[in-house]
Amino acid sequence: MRQLLELEQLTAEIEIDSAGTGDWHVGEPPDRRATASAKRRGIELDGRARRVGAEDFERFDYLIAMDRANQRYLLRMAPDQLAKTKIVLFRNYDPDSPRDADVPDPYYGEGDGFETVLDICEAASRGLLEHIRENHRL
Repeated sequence: MRQLLELEQLTAEIEIDSAGTGDWHVGEPPDRRATASAKRRGIELDGRARRVGAEDFERFDYLIAMDRANQRYLLRMAPDQLAKTKIVLFRNYDPDSPRDADVPDPYYGEGDGFETVLDICEAASRGLLEHIRENHRL
């Protein structure tokens, strides 16, 4: 998504961040396999893992869940009904993806799992940006 926003010159208008629902990787850099796959596409992954917090519901217009388990966690965490409306499954922004489909977790897999996930994320990012443009007049 960051690369797409840079290409579209929208980094000043749209703020994005990444956070997990668990705390087992907090403070760690991105997975080396994800970093290598992204680098092959000209994408630089940086930053450190953090856990989603209550302030994220105030700070962001969207809380994008990669899978239904994380979506359920965020829904339980949401402080009110308005916050719940901000939670959306990422792949629902890809018109070619099945409705309510999960982004598979490549962490324990082998082979080209990270490449597949990047393909999925690129498609969903394009759809998300289109949605934002339509709904926020960008």
